[in-house]
Amino acid sequence: MHNYTAQIHFFGGTDNVTGANFLLTYGDKKILIDCGMIQGSPEQELRNYEDFPYDPADIDVLLVTHAHQDHIGRIPKLVQDGFAGTIYSTAATKEISAVMLDDAADILAFEATKEGRDPLYEKKYIEQALALWKVIPYHNTLEFLPGISMILRDAGHVLGSAMIEIHIEGKKILFTGDLGNSPSPLLHDIENVQDIDYIIMESVYGDRNHGDRTNRSHELEMVIKETIFNNGVLMIPVFSLERTQEILFELNDMVEHKRIPPVPIYLDSPLAERVTRIYEKSTEFFKPETRKIINSGDNVFDFPGLRISATKEDSQAINDVAPPKIILAGSGMMNGGRIIHHALRYLEDEKNTLLFVGFQAPGTLGSSIQSGAGKVRIYREDVRVRARIHSIPAYSGHAGADELVDFVRQTKDTLRAVYCVMGEPSSSQALARRIRDELGVYADAPHEGVVVDIPLK
Repeated sequence: MHNYTAQIHFFGGTDNVTGANFLLTYGDKKILIDCGMIQGSPEQELRNYEDFPYDPADIDVLLVTHAHQDHIGRIPKLVQDGFAGTIYSTAATKEISAVMLDDAADILAFEATKEGRDPLYEKKYIEQALALWKVIPYHNTLEFLPGISMILRDAGHVLGSAMIEIHIEGKKILFTGDLGNSPSPLLHDIENVQDIDYIIMESVYGDRNHGDRTNRSHELEMVIKETIFNNGVLMIPVFSLERTQEILFELNDMVEHKRIPPVPIYLDSPLAERVTRIYEKSTEFFKPETRKIINSGDNVFDFPGLRISATKEDSQAINDVAPPKIILAGSGMMNGGRIIHHALRYLEDEKNTLLFVGFQAPGTLGSSIQSGAGKVRIYREDVRVRARIHSIPAYSGHAGADELVDFVRQTKDTLRAVYCVMGEPSSSQALARRIRDELGVYADAPHEGVVVDIPLK
């Protein structure tokens, strides 16, 4: 027993949904939890080029909660800048991260060339990161540094997502990563946790709820039918990881049970297609009901009418197909990807529909449109927003405010403090206030650069 005081340094994912980056220190040991990309406006994204507020060479271990870019996107830069420690995650997170980082590197290189600057990192550092990366299953206790162990628990957010429970001198510190919007049609519910002393938790929806999840499939069906009736185009900006697979699952059921008329459905995202292939072979992580459907012979991610647009030419060819049609394309917040081309072509036609099924970060094109902008700028063109704009918040991959409070409630009797992060300031502060008021647990929403002591006695 050393009786050191541990400290948590909040370097990212504070005052912001994205850019998760937390440093846990204990004695001379330095443990990084996530190293994500800052996403949003072009000005925000330029911050990714800044030096890390610590020396990457001093970091002993990097623990990764899941494979979204705002949690993994700067790992190659971390390696490029000197990190040579060990990276840990679930096997699914490592496999998906390899695909996500490879895709991001090409985009970053293209944007850097266009802007006349060096890319954020060289692609070779992805391979170097993967060589440092080890995998552990859920629920196995691993002493990854002397006197420090961890257990990964299912966060129910995306395939392989984990809460990281760290044990030091008998105390339990939980980093939630992102918590899923349970129940999911594919994945297990968020795992219950007990006897936790400190929680560093996400708060994307800390100030609001999503509504009834049981009605979301019906709402999606109604949006599809209305757009088809109008002989229009339904555009759905999707995140390549999880949201795409959930929507494909829903569409599969609608098509096979003839709940919607037969129309062409395009998956216009090579990255989403690659991630979907990983889902198809990882069904051991699915909930029993979904595995039962798959074991009956139904590929829940493939159905009549689904067309994969692998190449740029395939994507362009969608324009030649007369409506009605459905297009799923990235990126989910419309801050890049093929959805931009479809928005440019179809957003001005009132027969068409743009459907949001995920969080839209402030500063993104998706956020502007969702907030009611009558005109937006796309590729230096002014585009009138005349298409119908619809949102189904229940498709969010994040737990709502009530679920977040209930998550804390299950271990409130042992909690010393909760730190609300990875949310807009209003969301994080609202969640911290509810935890204090309803549960009687100390809670705060720390700002970037804040350091808090974690007494271990």
